[in-house]
Order: sequence, then structure tokens, then C-alpha cells
Amino acid sequence: MATAAETPVTAGPVTGPARSPRGIVPADLWEKQVGLLMRDYPYDSVMATRVLGQGYAYLLTAMSLRGDGLGLAPSRLVDIGVHTIILDTVAYAELCDKYNDGHFLHHVPKAEMKNDGSVVRTAHLVARAGWEVDLPLWEDAAECGPCHPGNDSH
Repeated sequence: MATAAETPVTAGPVTGPARSPRGIVPADLWEKQVGLLMRDYPYDSVMATRVLGQGYAYLLTAMSLRGDGLGLAPSRLVDIGVHTIILDTVAYAELCDKYNDGHFLHHVPKAEMKNDGSVVRTAHLVARAGWEVDLPLWEDAAECGPCHPGNDSH
């Protein structure tokens, strides 16, 4: 059986059509968070949408694998989307309630980057969880990740 690191990451289906976070995030919240990304970063709406989508795909994957001790880590670009989501604390708490059995998924960043391949492994796990993977957004830190690996954090 192939490990997650050995399984090619594709934007295509894993066991069916790849899921998009747009289907679970209310439209008004999505537009608000896209706007926040455009306000805070030099992104147009297309790039902001891509970054936000990957942030949600990462967080929802991390929530579904909570407690597995996999050391998940987003790329630098995906982490920008994650920060936009978690800084909207009311909406983030609701996301945790709905998709993480009411447990808050903490964000525990580290000052140093880890060079252990966790970002690539995480992209594979996101794809295996059935989410769309926007590969160029994961390649900026192909072997590095800024987050503390833990069972109950990302």
C-alpha cells in the first residue's frame, strides 16, 4: 500500500469529484474573507479565492484527522488563507463546532520552519480527503512548514 507521500497529488478526483470548500462556506462569509485577503495582501479576487479555498481544505482535513499525530503543515501561501479563516474568530469557532466535534483546533506557529517534508505529505492528505488541491499554492514551501505538529493543533 502506498503512503501519502508516495501517492501523487492531483487536482482530479480521489474517489469521485474533488470537493470544494465553496460548497460548505456560506457565500457571505466567503466573500467577506476573500475581501479580507484582498485588503491585506496584494491579491486579486482570483488569487484570494485560491488561497482561501486551500486554507479551508487544509483546516477541514486537519480537523478530520485530529488526534492522529500526523504533523500536518500548510505551505506559506496556504497558511495565509488559514490565518484569514482563524482570525475571523466567531466564524472559526462555528467551523470547529460543526466540523471538529465542538473542539477548537488551535493554531500553534513556530518561529523556525521545519524541513521534514510535512507540507508535501499534507497536500497528499488533503487530496486523499477528497478536497481540490491547487498545487502551485503548496509548492512555495515544498519541504518546510511553519506549524507545530500536534494532535490538537495545526
